[in-house]
Amino acid sequence: MLITGLSLFREERPLTLGQSAVVPLAKVSGGRWEEAQQLTRWEGYVDWRNRPALKGRHGGMLAASFVLVVEILENLAYLANASNLVLYLSENMHLSPSKSANNVTIFMGTAFLLALPGGFLSDAFLTTYHIYLISAVVEFLGLIILTVQARSASLRPPECNPPNIPCQEVDGGKAAMLFLGLYLVALGVGGIKGSLPPHGAEQFNEASPQGRKQRSTFFNYFVFCLSCGALIAVTLVVWIEDNKGWEWGFGISTIAILLSIPIFLAGSSFYRNKIPSGSPLTTICKVLVAALINACTCKSPSNAIVNMSTSPSYPAETGKEAEEGTDKATEFNPQPPTESLKFLNRALVNKPVHPVLECTVQQVEEVKIVIKILPIFGCTIMLNCCLAQLSTFSVQQAATMNTKVRSMKVPPASLPVFPVLFIMILAPVYDHVIIPFARKVTKSEMGITHLQRIGIGLVLSIIAMAVAALVEIKRKRVATDSGLLDSASPLPITFFWIALQYLFLGSADLFTLAGLLEFFFTEAPTSMRSLATSLSFASLAMGYYLSTVIVSIVNDVTDHSGNKPWLSGSTINHYHLEKFYWLLCVLSALNFLHYLFWAIPYKYRSTRANE
Repeated sequence: MLITGLSLFREERPLTLGQSAVVPLAKVSGGRWEEAQQLTRWEGYVDWRNRPALKGRHGGMLAASFVLVVEILENLAYLANASNLVLYLSENMHLSPSKSANNVTIFMGTAFLLALPGGFLSDAFLTTYHIYLISAVVEFLGLIILTVQARSASLRPPECNPPNIPCQEVDGGKAAMLFLGLYLVALGVGGIKGSLPPHGAEQFNEASPQGRKQRSTFFNYFVFCLSCGALIAVTLVVWIEDNKGWEWGFGISTIAILLSIPIFLAGSSFYRNKIPSGSPLTTICKVLVAALINACTCKSPSNAIVNMSTSPSYPAETGKEAEEGTDKATEFNPQPPTESLKFLNRALVNKPVHPVLECTVQQVEEVKIVIKILPIFGCTIMLNCCLAQLSTFSVQQAATMNTKVRSMKVPPASLPVFPVLFIMILAPVYDHVIIPFARKVTKSEMGITHLQRIGIGLVLSIIAMAVAALVEIKRKRVATDSGLLDSASPLPITFFWIALQYLFLGSADLFTLAGLLEFFFTEAPTSMRSLATSLSFASLAMGYYLSTVIVSIVNDVTDHSGNKPWLSGSTINHYHLEKFYWLLCVLSALNFLHYLFWAIPYKYRSTRANE
């Protein structure tokens, strides 16, 4: 059977991206052999040569393991520069501290937002396999530009030594080269974030309990590998950038992303790649427009909803077809539209205004799913706003404290090591201890549901902001009692107090990010999975932007109230940072209540299917 199967495989012609993975059957008596051959195919998937993907040969944990290794290198290449970029812009490109901080925020936000078009292209036109390769090459080109500029003094502003030699801010062609390199990197990172997680998740068979459990393990270890890359980036590479030069830091990032390409290609023969099914945005727009037009043109709701037995999209079953078995009957008698979001059911009419606006029940239900998961996405933005504080105020707080560990002085920029290490410890414990225990207790396949996991992350972010406020109160009390409010000398308090908020926020990030990735992938329609998964990274981007907006609003409101702005002063010791953290704590608590409003009544796809 194996030899025959292989010979049949060699004789097949490659499929185009728009064709089905079903292969014409050989004419063998009885039909059982043909049925067995059909069962060896992964329906809707092809291999890297565009041939039908085969069960037992393509997909599985082995294929996903290549993705995990690639994620370590990819995140190393990105974070090695992003975590320390503000110093490069201020010290080497002579931008002001405010301009440097704004440029870094915009760069990181843009990189994560570009995950959306990366996911869209993966769903609509190209496979996640091709989008990753294209994006990795784009990021590689951007890093080469940055490495060359960091290496050549003639491509950077002249060195300065105030007040004798004033600093000249980068401008003209040098600035163009800098931002071209940065935003090529952002474009590449966005494409990778939008394609790599769904590419790994697609390797598992969601029709079996084992496949779903393996997919859950994959998302846990995806966050683990992301943290591994971050650990190397914020320790080794940051140290090299500070002590050996930025050309070495950019060079290491360039080598890392270059190495990721052949490693990714090494798994090509094991991958199964989902065939793109066209633009998901077209379906969403068509259903929304059709529902709106039909609501305005149809006088009676009963006339608006299509009669399922005579729908042109779902033709009625003939007597001959009824004799061919229940599978055929099921195909032509789909379930009626659900009662939720009834307005969208108006898109189903017997005679649409235009043939282009003709919608099927499946398309309407897919749009309903997208609308239902969007509030969950919105509720995670506040968490990422809190995470943004780790790279801003928390680092400035630590810089005023005693950062010595015995004889070694720890740079404040290396504080992200704490949440990264905690995630690396917690991720395996969660997957191998907590989840199996939860499965035994709840007697369910997931143990802890995706929404419960996200909710735990949101609660941890509330605790983190409360801890941050209490630690800041203690830090300022020490500064006042020591008479060091206006001094640049380190305060007699260890920076390990700051590590507490890092640990809580790191835990929140693990629970929420892994939960979001799996939730969006499993709940989204098959034709929109890459786009939906990229919402996890879009939430990060919006969190960064929201942080900037909240800081501006807080300063404006407190300034106009006749008091000193909370986040203004000669040093951070004069900031009312504890009040700002309490504000974030309250906003996070209100956001959690908002999250519960949407999460409690939410029904998973498996539940809806059973109903």
